[in-house]
Amino acid sequence: MEHVNANSRKPWVVGVSGASGTPYAASVLRALLAAGEAVDLVVSRASRLTLLDETGIGLRDAHWREDLAQWLARGADGKPDTFGEIGLDDVRYWPAGDLAAGPSSGSYAVKGMIIVPASTACVAGVALGLSKDLLQRAASVTLKERRPLIVAVRETPLNGQTLKHLVTLDEAGAVVLPASPAFYAGATHIQDLVDFVAGRALDAAGVPHTLYRRWEGELGGASRESG
Repeated sequence: MEHVNANSRKPWVVGVSGASGTPYAASVLRALLAAGEAVDLVVSRASRLTLLDETGIGLRDAHWREDLAQWLARGADGKPDTFGEIGLDDVRYWPAGDLAAGPSSGSYAVKGMIIVPASTACVAGVALGLSKDLLQRAASVTLKERRPLIVAVRETPLNGQTLKHLVTLDEAGAVVLPASPAFYAGATHIQDLVDFVAGRALDAAGVPHTLYRRWEGELGGASRESG
């Protein structure tokens, strides 16, 4: 019998590691849900500390739905309820310590995985195949099953060891996507810069979105829109 997940269709696994940049993860999650995609969410233990520090929100396993709704409604500038109520029916939450969870197995059907933001520790763990928690294990499974893996690394500067780990991931088939906002899209708000990075991650995943203004080969477009 074929194993299917609770969403009845293949989800994207979204892994959130402990790097600074939780607004990037929130933007990716909102856009995936807006595109009608199902999501399997894995938040590392280190990321919970970052989320608490950056937003004041504590993500609790037993109350994840309530806490996630509060997080996704929050703008990148810290204002609560910027995005209103976000439907979470297509989200399945897996505790990071649950190594028996669905995404830990290659027979669990998913479209791929986005790690956003990806810390250097997470990058190292995935590159070395450590699988110390569900996030790293799910990423290793994604690579071995030849599914899309997008790694939105968020660190600066990068040392030589991390650069080697990123090359290893690239050679294994992952898309290494530094969280580097661009300015040609006419950003006028911090949310615009966050959404640009999230949009590029979704581009790599092949998921349609309207998070940023695309380059159309015409100079001055950004300045005219923001003027």
